[in-house]
Amino acid sequence: MRIRIDHTTRYGYARAARFIVQVLRLTPRSCDGQQVREWRIETDVDARLRRTEDAFGNIVHNLYTERPTDSLTLRVTGEVSTIDTGGVLRGQFEKLPAPVFLRETPLTRPDAALIDYARATGGGRTLERLHGLMAAIHRDVAFEVGATSAANSAAEAFGLRRGVCQDHAQIFIACARRLGVPARYVSGHLCRSDGQHQQEAAHAWAEAYVEDLGWIGFDPANGVCPTDHYVRVAIGLDALGAAPIRGTSYGGGAERLSVALHVRPVQQKQQQHQAKGWS
Repeated sequence: MRIRIDHTTRYGYARAARFIVQVLRLTPRSCDGQQVREWRIETDVDARLRRTEDAFGNIVHNLYTERPTDSLTLRVTGEVSTIDTGGVLRGQFEKLPAPVFLRETPLTRPDAALIDYARATGGGRTLERLHGLMAAIHRDVAFEVGATSAANSAAEAFGLRRGVCQDHAQIFIACARRLGVPARYVSGHLCRSDGQHQQEAAHAWAEAYVEDLGWIGFDPANGVCPTDHYVRVAIGLDALGAAPIRGTSYGGGAERLSVALHVRPVQQKQQQHQAKGWS
């Protein structure tokens, strides 16, 4: 499958910010399940973009504005070709050993209720328990936009029994780690099969490490393992570590934020024309 992504984030400030510093985790890596055909990050202000890599192996761009500005627009455009690997991650270079992802964070630290919930997944092999955990979260935690915020922890979202994909992923991670399984947060994009290409935010899911298989993706929000409809961008111990954009502005006062995201398949005829060099 070939997926086109257009992602625009706009910041407006009550008065000109003296300068803005941001860390962007917006660029995917190629691996066996996805090949990045083209990718571009652009801004509408004078700014420096320095590409580097973080401790998890994510491609990172550090952005620094050059002069005071009262607005900033970031636009990401690109195309990625994907194949369905059954959720198994292959061909991805790992900078860190799997046990690092047993580490708890404030966003993934389980409370007593989550610990009991993890234990209730039953016995069996690790892979079976993880599939059972994904199905249980999908069943028991309703998807509801606005029920939580980015600051809510897995335990808080589980207490509400509702949340968005970030919450589903962090609940899964908290439970998997309690079961002794390394797990991590993944940010990326989902090309929806219902034809809804305009989306309000990027997608999130989890990966867990299973001996003899490696890292496997689990998307509790949808109750499935990632397919060729998914584009994997960044990983972290939790949502903060894989956040697409984090940063700060100096001066500027109140900040306004708007996001426009389109994730759509490239039509077969268009792919054939491009392969032949047609416009």
